[in-house]
Amino acid sequence: MLLLLIPNPLEESEWLFPVAECLHILGFALSAGTIAIVDFCLLGAGPEHENAAILARGLAPWTLVGLADMLFTGPLLYIANGGAAQYGHNPAFRFKLLCLLAAIVYQYTLHRKLVSPDTKPSLAKLGAVVSLCLWTGVVAGGLFIAFTGFIGA
Repeated sequence: MLLLLIPNPLEESEWLFPVAECLHILGFALSAGTIAIVDFCLLGAGPEHENAAILARGLAPWTLVGLADMLFTGPLLYIANGGAAQYGHNPAFRFKLLCLLAAIVYQYTLHRKLVSPDTKPSLAKLGAVVSLCLWTGVVAGGLFIAFTGFIGA
């Protein structure tokens, strides 16, 4: 309730909200994009002479930077757009958050193990498909937020 009394710079500036939104999308592209490169490598569709484990280690800092950006700008956009009053009952938003949580947990637990050269190729491929599906769910949820309407508003 106290947050409602504090002026929100994203609401008061003509250009801060679009900049935050662009940064959010850039962070997502960086994090999910680097993860997808590794996943495609595991599926045999990535860089030909690249080891997935080495590639994952090299891209890990970029993945983390993108994720940190997303996790910083996302709540700012959420608050600027009315928070729970606008998003609380939106099924696409809830789906996006569920997929995001699952994708982050998966990325930093199972996915790390599946990228190892010791993992059976069939298991690594299955893990890559799961990862790609989770991140695709995040994208789809984000895109459909606008199309599902704001039921709670």
